[in-house]
Amino acid sequence: MAGTEDIRSSGAVGFAIRQLVQWQYKIMGHHRQASLMDAAIDLVTSATLVTGNVMVVVGGYYMFTRGTVTVGTVYLIISYFNLLAWPIRELTWDVRNMQTVGASVERLIELRQTQSELEDGPGADVPDGPLPLRFEDVSFAYTAEEPVLKDLSFQLEPGKVLGLLGRTGSGKTTLARLVFRLYDPDVGRVSLGGIDVRQPKLTDLRQRVAIVTQDVQLFQASVRDNLTFFDRGVSDERIREAIEALELLDWYRSLPKGLDTRLETGGQGLSAGEAQLLAFTRVLLRDPGLIILDEASSRLDPVTERRIECAIDKLLQDRTAIVIAHRLDTVHRADEIMILEEGTMREYGERERLAGDPNSRFYSLLQTGLEEVLA
Repeated sequence: MAGTEDIRSSGAVGFAIRQLVQWQYKIMGHHRQASLMDAAIDLVTSATLVTGNVMVVVGGYYMFTRGTVTVGTVYLIISYFNLLAWPIRELTWDVRNMQTVGASVERLIELRQTQSELEDGPGADVPDGPLPLRFEDVSFAYTAEEPVLKDLSFQLEPGKVLGLLGRTGSGKTTLARLVFRLYDPDVGRVSLGGIDVRQPKLTDLRQRVAIVTQDVQLFQASVRDNLTFFDRGVSDERIREAIEALELLDWYRSLPKGLDTRLETGGQGLSAGEAQLLAFTRVLLRDPGLIILDEASSRLDPVTERRIECAIDKLLQDRTAIVIAHRLDTVHRADEIMILEEGTMREYGERERLAGDPNSRFYSLLQTGLEEVLA
């Protein structure tokens, strides 16, 4: 339904309806089976109650004719038996709910038993402070037929900011995923702080590397829990220090209940800018040595974007950073520029030098406009 306009404008209504009918047909089959099971349960329950009533009436009549009980006692026995009807029906409803819960538990068990293809490192220590980054002849492909990165080599010194440019599909986000070790390179080596990223524990590595994207994931919890990811070891004082360091006190004071302000799933009630501020505060609390910003300030109005830019400047102080960008104003803080094209390095060097060299690719991008050339 969200793509209705695109589907209609592209003339794909027939295809979409056909796909919908096929899925609905499958759903109808499952629904029919579930309905038959429900009907069988109801039939068994009703038959049990009817059979029980018949047995109680016959038994009561037999005992009454033998003079064992009175009519009033027979009536009480029948009444007491019928009182069991409601608990029995509740049990049948509980059985149905248990089936749903059982299916969910099976899915969760499957998920927990799924083994990652990434093996945890032996436990090398990641150094403190800003981290140098090095790629050595790195190649990577999601599928063997389509390589995303090809023989990529570069070195980013600690405390430097790399502006990463390229068209969609050039490998920018894949490069960030390799640093964060969501994937391992097929060929070559990625090192952080002089250590191969496959050597530290995954939790230790990801504690020292932070990624901020356009889409901030928020939980149905308090601001405090969203900032600390439910880590009770982080004090409120430390959270406030992080907020103050990013010059976000005005935003903090606007929260109706401070850190106890409850957020809805998906960040309902927060603007895109406020969600980004939450993400930056999360990063500062972790104190990483390398930060990756993947268009973190895009899709914002100019006033909010200026506020975000000030927070980014604070965030990048004394840290190594990679800024993935499509726009010119996003890379103004970069010390070095890398341009990727189809997974290979087209150009790499100091930003000021490339900006002043009429023969460089970066120079031509500045003249043309990054939004038009790299989109």
